[in-house]
Amino acid sequence: MPKPLQNRVTDLLGVAYPIVQAPMGWIARAQLASAVSNAGGLGIIETSSGELDAIRGEIRKMRELTDKPFGVNIAQLFVRDPTIVDFVVEQGVRFVTTSAGDPRKYTATLKAAGLTVFHVVPNLRGALTAVEAGVDGLVVEGGEGGGFKSPRDVATMVLLPLIRSKVDVPIIAAGGICDGATMAAAFALGAEGVQMGSRMVSAAESPVHANWKQAILDAGETDTVFLNRFSKPGLRAIKTEKSLQLEKQAHVGFEVFERVLDLYFGGDMEASIALGGQVVGRIDVVKPVAQILEETMDGFRETVARLSNSV
Repeated sequence: MPKPLQNRVTDLLGVAYPIVQAPMGWIARAQLASAVSNAGGLGIIETSSGELDAIRGEIRKMRELTDKPFGVNIAQLFVRDPTIVDFVVEQGVRFVTTSAGDPRKYTATLKAAGLTVFHVVPNLRGALTAVEAGVDGLVVEGGEGGGFKSPRDVATMVLLPLIRSKVDVPIIAAGGICDGATMAAAFALGAEGVQMGSRMVSAAESPVHANWKQAILDAGETDTVFLNRFSKPGLRAIKTEKSLQLEKQAHVGFEVFERVLDLYFGGDMEASIALGGQVVGRIDVVKPVAQILEETMDGFRETVARLSNSV
């Protein structure tokens, strides 16, 4: 295994490598998250599915599958029950990311319970609000990433250095990250950690159907679509016949996810939409999580060394 990297993010998370797995609904559960934590990164358990009883069971499984740190995401858009904070605290979780909502809602309560809190932000205004609310750090998410997005999306290359120039808290970069070179680029722009979504969906330990993984491997860099460009929530998904049709609609509601499990685990790629970022165009092979993290850390250090030697 590569040697650990120590910085503010790894110190706060208690991990060897500042690589975090995105909290994807129904996907970011114990099977995948434990593999990430065991490999030296930070696995995250999702709550965006809204299935809190199932999530409780997934956290119990995490205790069985790993003795390494892991976190939980509170997706405020999908989990509106205020007892979610009590739920997370009761599970003994020490690290939380909050997303899809106002960081002022839960941050103070979570921090009072002794948790480390990072908030996901798509723009500078959100970052400043989160820092004012007292978060320990930010997940800065560029618009090229998959999943739920701000309709006014900003690319990581622009957003990350902008936010870094205005705040001092540790930043985890998300959107377009899949390997050591992109991790090094994120660090050059001000990040101290990275989050991977699409790369983890395609991992060997990911629970999704092989058809979805193959769609990622087959996709080019232009093979995603952005839904709800002029309404909320914005959504970036892999190009399929269904998503191409939906792209032309003025608004796509949550009914698009009614048969999402038929896609995720049944392999019917037209049953719903397969969320994914533009980085799918750079993923061409399924790899175990441990290999992904090892190659990312090696590639990160090789890139940094090459740049250092060229100036």
